[in-house]
Amino acid sequence: MTHSISSPSYPRRHRWKVLAAGVAANAAFSVAFSGIPMTAVLMRTGYHLDNATLGLVLGLMGLGIAVSELPWGLLTDRWGDRPVLLTGLGSTAIALVAMALWAAPSAQHIPGLGWLCGGLLLVGLLGGSVNGASGRAVMTWFEAGERGLAMSIRQTAVPLGGGIGALVLPFVALHFGFAALYGLLALLCALSAAMSWAWVHEPPVAPQAKAAERPGAPKGSGPLRDARVWRIVAGIGILCAPQFAVLSFGTVFLHDFGHAGLATITATMVFVQVGAMVMRVWSGRWTDRKRNRPGYLRACSALSVLLFAGLSLLVLCAGTHAADSSALRMALVVLLAASGVCVSAWHGVAYTELATLAGAARAGTALGMANTSVFLVCFVTPFSIPHLLALQGWPLVWLAASACALVAMPLLVPRGAAADQKLAKTALSRST
Repeated sequence: MTHSISSPSYPRRHRWKVLAAGVAANAAFSVAFSGIPMTAVLMRTGYHLDNATLGLVLGLMGLGIAVSELPWGLLTDRWGDRPVLLTGLGSTAIALVAMALWAAPSAQHIPGLGWLCGGLLLVGLLGGSVNGASGRAVMTWFEAGERGLAMSIRQTAVPLGGGIGALVLPFVALHFGFAALYGLLALLCALSAAMSWAWVHEPPVAPQAKAAERPGAPKGSGPLRDARVWRIVAGIGILCAPQFAVLSFGTVFLHDFGHAGLATITATMVFVQVGAMVMRVWSGRWTDRKRNRPGYLRACSALSVLLFAGLSLLVLCAGTHAADSSALRMALVVLLAASGVCVSAWHGVAYTELATLAGAARAGTALGMANTSVFLVCFVTPFSIPHLLALQGWPLVWLAASACALVAMPLLVPRGAAADQKLAKTALSRST
């Protein structure tokens, strides 16, 4: 049962510490699930993998997260954020230590594929705990007018962790090996667990949770029975496909097609993550003030359609000449980076919209549903890309990414949603 009221010794300003702990938890795990794909070229060499097997391996952590997200979300709504975060982060650290001991390649020994696959799947199963728990904490500690900003700050943890991973993990893997890489990830999870132990508590009073319940929702109904929630969940998952295409195979694309060096590849992927982080904070604050989340989601989806279609066209026109022209190579880098930032900028806004629709008391379940959708796509995307490459090469990969953004748009922003939001905004301004 959720502890809705706890000791009054935690003042309202404590919410920023709760948010910081949530950001740390998400960032620590994001270094793993977003950072490990940044080592894809080194992993392919170190474990002696082909592209198809590499795609399977890179997707397994996402599959583990997808399978575990909804159970973790349901447990969060029942037990509260603190026990779920401590259990998940602690066990994830132990799993990563085990990978450092038994699933890391060396000059003398290449571990079996089963050890690598099983380890990454287990890390995903355990690490999926951080997403719903920290999101529910935002909904219970922050008032309605702050939630877009707070949720977007929480969502910056994903590109923040990915940026750290892109900057640090290839260097660590290249110079110290994958055992050191897994050990570093375990240390980050342990440190974030310590922050959760110190700071994550239920709010002393929870009127904001009651105020966030959906008006007119049938008593006892939940997100699992709400078609509107499922629609947004599907849209969030589908729009993540282009994002995961960039994060999982962007380094391989720049290396194999663009013939870019390690420094250029690293700088590009760090820019994608930092740009996404900045855009998430800005968009959360901006949509809180303008109360225009549906319009913002539509704009992000439409721009993603155009950018990935443009990238596909550029690759098609380049043919096999990408390595022959530094200007063409730079254009590929810039367009990939812009596409990656745009398709990563909307998360905080969409998650706030979803959690608001579900209500704060059920936010863990709703966010678990969304993250199940997201990480199913995280598994399917890198698994599918090698097959698309075998069919028609990189133009088909980026064209498929554009198509996913097009399909996601009406799911995230149903017809009439923007008009409904304008009416609500007008009514609120008149009442105040």
